[in-house]
Amino acid sequence: MSTDPKTSAAGGLDIVRTQIAKAALRAGRSANDITLVAVSKTFPVEHIRPVLEAGQRVFGENRVQDAQQKWPTLRNDCPDAHVHLIGPLQSNKAKDAVALFDAIHSVDRPKIARVLAEEMDRQDRRPDVFLQINTGEEPQKAGMLPADADDFIQSCVEEHGLPVRGLMCIPPADENPALHFALLAKIAARNGLNGLSMGMSGDFETAIEQGATHVRVGSAIFGSRG
Repeated sequence: MSTDPKTSAAGGLDIVRTQIAKAALRAGRSANDITLVAVSKTFPVEHIRPVLEAGQRVFGENRVQDAQQKWPTLRNDCPDAHVHLIGPLQSNKAKDAVALFDAIHSVDRPKIARVLAEEMDRQDRRPDVFLQINTGEEPQKAGMLPADADDFIQSCVEEHGLPVRGLMCIPPADENPALHFALLAKIAARNGLNGLSMGMSGDFETAIEQGATHVRVGSAIFGSRG
């Protein structure tokens, strides 16, 4: 692959698309049912443009401030681009997040659910919501514990009226991700949710085989971050 990072990103996108198609085929699924979220966090506009030009339309950002600096310009040139927040969200950034993002994958606690609901009502804008579940029960990681997930989902839908599209998880780095993907899929199914945001560069094929509808792939497309 070219050493030019901009050219490499477009080439990486082609490789990832092929891997998604093959993983979907193995799972008896259609690749069209899987949304690739190209994780462009930390990468500048000039690295993102070639991926947009190659036809990718859904991108993931980790920080509200970074997305605010990049995406207004990029959307001027590509109005049909969608930007998803995949990193943690603080309540004081909820207003900006609702205004900017098309989906928020990291709703992880009751307070942020309440604040987001208030902002969506205030702005009359309703980005898709994924609720983050801490499937590994890691104390340092955000997300609702699996034992509390059902009540949290019910509260977000019924009490706050959030447009909950599905669930998200980030498995522990030292455990078999398939077990965590299966757990997330089980929680989603029993709550009538179809969206599963799971799988990153190292394990997205496994996630697809476990039912992922959204895979968040960064380094396999853009390369390593400096």
